[in-house]
Amino acid sequence: MKNWFSFFSAGGAKDSSPRRQPWVVMPEILSPGWGGRKPDGEIFFRPCRGLGCLKSETHGFTVGYFRPLLRSFILILVLAGTFVFAANIFAAGVTADFSTANKFYSEGKFADAANAYEKILAGGAVSPNLLFNYGNAEFKSGNLGKSIAAFRRAELLAPRDSEIRANLAFVRNQVQGATVRESFWQNWLGNLSLNEWTVFAAIAFWLTFLLLAAKQIRPALASKLKSATWIFAVLTVFSGTILGVQAANHFSRQTAVVISAQATARSGPFDDAQSAFAVHDGAELSVLDRRDDWIQITDGSGKIGWLPAKQVEILPGA
Repeated sequence: MKNWFSFFSAGGAKDSSPRRQPWVVMPEILSPGWGGRKPDGEIFFRPCRGLGCLKSETHGFTVGYFRPLLRSFILILVLAGTFVFAANIFAAGVTADFSTANKFYSEGKFADAANAYEKILAGGAVSPNLLFNYGNAEFKSGNLGKSIAAFRRAELLAPRDSEIRANLAFVRNQVQGATVRESFWQNWLGNLSLNEWTVFAAIAFWLTFLLLAAKQIRPALASKLKSATWIFAVLTVFSGTILGVQAANHFSRQTAVVISAQATARSGPFDDAQSAFAVHDGAELSVLDRRDDWIQITDGSGKIGWLPAKQVEILPGA
């Protein structure tokens, strides 16, 4: 009888088959142990074991088999490392710019601070703290509209931040003329951000699903889980409805904040159109339509007009 290890040595018999199989069919009728024979007519499979089989062209997997996986793994590592490296560089740059902007603000250079914060925002960085500081700098610079726009964007990210809400209310009190305000229900629903409503609805849905599945798997628990199932089912419907309303407000309703000292709303989307009414810096208006470089707005009192897009900043709904 041949030594069992001879089948796995580099000098063993070569397989003439063009296919490389992950399992090796023993040509001899051997028993699974180290000695003895199996009954006549039976064969068994023995896997290629050890690192030696990877170096052999005779049995099982070869190095070439793993090369595509190895290349993919290395590529993923390189891409991940590049992403982390770039993210660290970006974060370091943002931190330095943020410190510079804060220094301008502490020195009373509010216009320079506002420009520095705006530059950071233009680079793609965004956070409630950054928008909060930017809103303060714009207010100190006398730009009510840009300040309100910054505070409202910060409020969307951190809806329960008392300082953001207090500063927004304070700046709004400085605005003259008609302006649009959120209703009580919009303010109440705004206590949670759109992402938070999404998470709440998802949790309620999956808990309801798990309770229903538990009742099917364990019928004996059906009576005990009945009340909990109804409660979470109601929460699922409620949160799903609120999520739909908030998503509609966020993606379909827009607000235009006037960022000019004074702007004239016209009856049509062109410079020669008749003047309809005047709006002041910081006025918040509902967007009705957009045509080229003009925005159709209403001030909430029934007045409708067109403003140049450069005189307003467009915000998503609550």
